[in-house]
Amino acid sequence: MAAKNFKYVILGGGVSAGYAAREFAKQGLKPGELAVISKEAVAPYERPALSKAYLFPESPARLPGFHVCVGSGGERLLPEWYKENGIELILSTEIVKVDLAGKTLVSGNGESFKYQTLVVSTGSTVIRLTDFGVKGAEAKNIFYLREIDDADKLNEAIKSKKNGKAVIVGGGYIGLELGAALRINNLDVKMVYPEPWCMPRLFTSGIAAFYEGYYANKGIKIIKGTVAVGFTANSDGEVKEVHLKDGTVLEADIVVVGVGGRPLTTLFKGQVEEEKGGIKTDAFFKTSVPDVYAVGDVATFPLKLYNEIRRVEHVDHARKSAEQAVKAIKASEEGKTIEEYDYLPFFYSRSFDLSWQFYGDNVGETVLFGDNNPTSPKPKFGTYWIKDGKVVGAFLEGGSPEENQAIAKVAKVQPPVASLDQLAKEGLSFASKI
Repeated sequence: MAAKNFKYVILGGGVSAGYAAREFAKQGLKPGELAVISKEAVAPYERPALSKAYLFPESPARLPGFHVCVGSGGERLLPEWYKENGIELILSTEIVKVDLAGKTLVSGNGESFKYQTLVVSTGSTVIRLTDFGVKGAEAKNIFYLREIDDADKLNEAIKSKKNGKAVIVGGGYIGLELGAALRINNLDVKMVYPEPWCMPRLFTSGIAAFYEGYYANKGIKIIKGTVAVGFTANSDGEVKEVHLKDGTVLEADIVVVGVGGRPLTTLFKGQVEEEKGGIKTDAFFKTSVPDVYAVGDVATFPLKLYNEIRRVEHVDHARKSAEQAVKAIKASEEGKTIEEYDYLPFFYSRSFDLSWQFYGDNVGETVLFGDNNPTSPKPKFGTYWIKDGKVVGAFLEGGSPEENQAIAKVAKVQPPVASLDQLAKEGLSFASKI
């Protein structure tokens, strides 16, 4: 089979891939120069919808409604858009071998693709309990959420197990968002995680106490300090019980596991420099291999603001890093230079009627402010992180767009703070006056 030749190839079909394709089109492309190769069967879409509106019982989000780039207020890139822009969208195609020196990709069915410049946007994969040999973890109705197929299977189970019992394994992003989604679908929900509080990588105990209280008021039971060590199934092979390390046995019709992800870098092992679990890049997302760029979850890049290198798993960085890499590719072809990537870490989540945003770095001492009573009709509270006498991070629940912009500015500017007590008293007004 003769190899297909392209000037540019984007490998992956997630958020980064879609935003990179849009940037290529914006910068100017000739028909047939660019291919997007994805193992998924659909054009790139905004992945965050899968754990939120995709699972709503009423007016759920469906494709083509959330193809990129609607998540950031941009145009919706339907499959026709790629055609109109001369971009070859190669779907349902899994690349199994990569030869960076030979600039060649090989698919599972033996097709070869050659490129001049490669953008790696393979994203992450979920960590599965079967990876650790957890007993019974291969039972039916144990779900993971990463791709649209996963969400479709979970949706079918929600409908077939109406008013049933669900157990969420994990207290991070996915656990909290799916706990809410399943509760909205009127399932009896229990959440299990080993940490002393939810979202420990970001939340302080004070922030977490609010969400745990709010979820409890919604009828979700939270079981902390233990893990799932096994599952039993019924005669149809469907999960029926979750066994916890502390000896508790929970009934379950549906189990959703959200215990983290890992970047998909296996195809590149030994061919490119890696660091901190990702592919090491410069401030233009250029890797150690000429003409190979890495963006999104797989890139370990210089975070200028903190003068260190990091890997960031979030949709905001997925979008922005993709755009930066394509601008850099085009600039280098024209002998021009562009600004270095100067990223302000940003995370957000929405569940029930809640909506929070976080900007900056969650290191140092913390100050909690505002109304964090889970029973308040309209709770609004936040936290500042203070390091070396400066505010370096800010979190806000229930903020307006203007207030969210204010906390972003604080995290970027890093204003000095004389007194933590005074900062706690001022609360949100401190950010608003920066």
